[in-house]
Amino acid sequence: MTLGHNLTRRHGFTLVEVLVALAILAIALAATSRAASTATSTAMEAKKRTLAMWVAQNRTAELVARRAFPIAEGRETGNTEMGGVRFAWSQRVATSPNPLFRKVVVDVREEASGDERALASLSVYLLNPSP
Repeated sequence: MTLGHNLTRRHGFTLVEVLVALAILAIALAATSRAASTATSTAMEAKKRTLAMWVAQNRTAELVARRAFPIAEGRETGNTEMGGVRFAWSQRVATSPNPLFRKVVVDVREEASGDERALASLSVYLLNPSP
């Protein structure tokens, strides 16, 4: 008994199947690209913050090593390079309740960015070496 249908075997994919597969692939690649871009910018930001903290630590370590004791309140600024990045630092001196101590706050920002927010801020209390 013969059936009136001609049974043939299909080989390959239809055009619709190929287009659906390409669309899925394009979406996956776009998501992967965005994730890689975000990871890269996050890593760069972390690097800048780490370098800025090192600049602040170097500045406070210099004050401690020199046994510098600022007499009056005030502000000092400067520039330095660390890891190929230029940073601007500002140092604020404030009095403390104990006259033998001065509070020094060092704020560091990236020089070229034009952004005024500090990437790192470090406070240290300095003791008057000769009371």
